[in-house]
Amino acid sequence: MALPPIRKSAAERAAANMPDYDEALKTLGWGELRKLLDHLPHGALNIAYEAVDRHVAHDRGAHEALRWFGKDGTRRSYTYAELKVETDRFARLLGDMGHGRGVRVFSLLGRVPELYIAAIGTLKAGGVFCPLYSAFGPEPVRARMAIGKAEVLIASPRDYAKKVAPDRAQLPSLRDVLLVGEGGEPCEGVVDLTQALARTPADFTTIATRPEDMALLHFTSGTTGKPKGAVHVHEAVVAHHATGRIALDLHEDDVFWCTADPGWVTGTSYGIIAPLTNGVTMVVDEAEFDAGRWYAMLEREQVTVWYTAPTAIRLLMKAGAELAHARDLSRLRFMASVGEPLNAEAVQWSHKVFGRPFHDNWWQTETGGIMIANFASMDVMPGSMGKPLPGVEAAIVDTSGKHLRVIDRAMESGELALRPGWPSMFRAYLDEDERYDRAFRDGWYLSGDIAARDADGYYWFVGRADDLIKSSGHLIGPFEVESALVEHPAVAEAAVIGIPDERAGEIVKAFVTLHTGYEPDDALRKQIMGHARAKLGAAIAPRQIEFRDTLPRTRSGKIMRRLLKARELGLPEGDTSTLEGSP
Repeated sequence: MALPPIRKSAAERAAANMPDYDEALKTLGWGELRKLLDHLPHGALNIAYEAVDRHVAHDRGAHEALRWFGKDGTRRSYTYAELKVETDRFARLLGDMGHGRGVRVFSLLGRVPELYIAAIGTLKAGGVFCPLYSAFGPEPVRARMAIGKAEVLIASPRDYAKKVAPDRAQLPSLRDVLLVGEGGEPCEGVVDLTQALARTPADFTTIATRPEDMALLHFTSGTTGKPKGAVHVHEAVVAHHATGRIALDLHEDDVFWCTADPGWVTGTSYGIIAPLTNGVTMVVDEAEFDAGRWYAMLEREQVTVWYTAPTAIRLLMKAGAELAHARDLSRLRFMASVGEPLNAEAVQWSHKVFGRPFHDNWWQTETGGIMIANFASMDVMPGSMGKPLPGVEAAIVDTSGKHLRVIDRAMESGELALRPGWPSMFRAYLDEDERYDRAFRDGWYLSGDIAARDADGYYWFVGRADDLIKSSGHLIGPFEVESALVEHPAVAEAAVIGIPDERAGEIVKAFVTLHTGYEPDDALRKQIMGHARAKLGAAIAPRQIEFRDTLPRTRSGKIMRRLLKARELGLPEGDTSTLEGSP
């Protein structure tokens, strides 16, 4: 049964950047949203100019842009004017090293200031920026650099020595390596970035790139085969800026914290570009998740807008509400979640603990930016992804026939599809035209996600198309079952898969982790199973439950159901390079 909506007050609606969703649908389109940016002369558009330079041009150079905290507690701050100088210097360095427009710059850095400077500086120079997660092992790093034809790499000395140097001969396009930190040995093709920048003047004019010029390369793993390189262009900044303003409700005086690593698309689109184009102060923490540290950061830095992942939210729930109640979080006015669906219990929990709910939203690497969201002015339906952004045409479609059929009936499941044309839509899978073409059909982009839309226009996630379970004629979405399981007080996290059964075709098997204080035994297993049957009915509830200490997940936090299924059935595991803890 759906939980009651969390209503927004008239004051909350009035204060939002988009105070009336229905009115915005009539008046806001991509043409209007493009006007929010400055653009360069003669139809040129450059993400870096919109993110940094234009704020200096509009006399906001003294506003703090980046507030960085190291693992050891060190703090560095950059105003927009200072960030312009440092990114100009990096862009000039690329040119002085002989790298021109279109150069492909890969980053293997953690969340350090040099990563953010390099990202903006590369785009200023007309280059292509490709962030890699710094915890990747040698093989996923080499594979992505080879596919992307990396020409410049920015890395710590340790990561370069362990993950790239031994295989550098297999990367013929790699010309230069820029090392950040102590311990490196500069040699031919390897330079100390700090020393090189110290010798480089901050004298650079941002390249007048065209809207369709390649700007970003993001890798995403498929269930099988090699990683896919999703190509994004400078026009994507229109969507980054608009969604930051509308879906995350960013105002110029906000202190914004996106906890995602820039190695993932969220950490680039909303950890770099969207906050900077909207002129906010963005907080960056080099350290990994720690509940106490996070709450201290929210309080001390007076964060007003917070964007994080369901995995982190569940870990905060597990840590207990007392940690949050011990802090003054009164400045926090908007919280959003992305990465995987946010279950209704987590939305209710946040509303109770913080006095406001997490606002779930939906998008993919391929969409480049938020497509569906719970907006600041809109009532939140716990468990729902929200409604499409103005300018985004979404539909639920039946793909079983020769041609797609748009499903109009409320809450009938089908594949979530988008009408192409939004600015941040990926333009290609790098060098894989056929793979790209398969993502489109009958004038729609097919997301691979199964969803439903209710009578009020809210979208609800059901599951990935390849995760659906078919049992005794029932089509079961994993997320529905997992959401019911985590409502049990003992269950911290859950993942469900279908396993073969002679009579039913497939039955539901659940893997669960427990909150501290609960012991895994048969009595608890039966109790959880009974809870699920009471919530879902015997046809949908799990027939088997297995306790686990941990669940396999990607480094961005998504639980890998396909990996659980492959291991359960002895099937090939496919691409596991993004698996948390992989070498």
